[in-house]
Amino acid sequence: MKIPNFSNHVSKIKRARSIFINELVYKARRSGKDPVVLSLGEAYFDIPNYGFDDDLVFGGYHYSDSQGLPNLRTKIRNYLVDRHFAEGLDADENILISMGSKALTYMSMLLALNDGDEVILHEPAWLSYEEQASLCGASSRYMPYQYTLDNIAQSISDKTKLIVINNPNNPAGWVYDFEELKKLIAIAEKRGVFVLVDEAYSDFTRNQGFKSTASLVRKHSNLIVVNSISKNFGMSGWRIGFAAASSQIIEKMTTINQHIVTCAPTMLQLYIEENFDEIWTVCNQQIDALLIKRKEVRKLLDQYGFKVLEGGATFYFFVELWPTGKNASELAEKLLTEDNVAVVPGEAYGRTTSHFVRLSFGTESLERIDGALQKISARVNL
Repeated sequence: MKIPNFSNHVSKIKRARSIFINELVYKARRSGKDPVVLSLGEAYFDIPNYGFDDDLVFGGYHYSDSQGLPNLRTKIRNYLVDRHFAEGLDADENILISMGSKALTYMSMLLALNDGDEVILHEPAWLSYEEQASLCGASSRYMPYQYTLDNIAQSISDKTKLIVINNPNNPAGWVYDFEELKKLIAIAEKRGVFVLVDEAYSDFTRNQGFKSTASLVRKHSNLIVVNSISKNFGMSGWRIGFAAASSQIIEKMTTINQHIVTCAPTMLQLYIEENFDEIWTVCNQQIDALLIKRKEVRKLLDQYGFKVLEGGATFYFFVELWPTGKNASELAEKLLTEDNVAVVPGEAYGRTTSHFVRLSFGTESLERIDGALQKISARVNL
């Protein structure tokens, strides 16, 4: 059977390395193995079951507002204002709810990009940004991880149409300075360049000086901020995300949403709307515990002599295994197939990061992480 040619855009994209590795983990578990999973992009929170009553179930059988349930948009607006200092937001004009922040980053790119445009990404950059840009017919240009936001602003070219900033950064864990972000957004606006700020790890920022750039969306015509309940609320399987932007951008992105997904799952929106504050309180306490665990994992990394990119947020470390020039992909494969340890190779996150691996500590005990680091150290020092 002859298959017609795939589109050029789809033919170019690569599989998501982190998801592919985790699929191998799921397969290993089904075969009876017990891998140490340092590759998963989430933390397992103990979240109560608040129950689905008849109103949730029967109300959830049907479509709902494409922009998102109004009451849930208000709760999200209040969350951004109260927790992350995003003053001035309007729930009706500035908030859109859809099926996860990943869908919203793609919709943002559809909004901004034409064939031949350029996206600037700051290494290490979450691996789906490049492929989503490619689906829009755009190319990606990576800025080395040593670059500052001022360096990035100076790197804007005539082809640049979008800059993506992940704040806090996955996988480095650093938090960008708010004033420097403000300056970058203003410079980009003057050049006719959109800025997409992905704040999916916004609650993992104790004492990091984090302030949401959602506070700026009513002042800048080029700014889109995305977030979700996947990380901060520990509910990655529910696929609920939200965007904050100017009323003109939200109006256009809602139209895109109508044609791609219609609306986020109604039943899950109703559930989150009803239990929003309780879920946030429970998860926020566990984030506190996770950030304490982060310090313990950092001690283990130091003990084994590993260098990491400096940062204090998220549940990741970006670990430098060798000097620049070596590739960790083969090592990551051997760790999984021979040592039963899953990590994500650094080449997924940029052009100059192949000698790194991403290590996630959200789902494993310190004891198992220690054992995995022993195996990684032994491989690195062969």
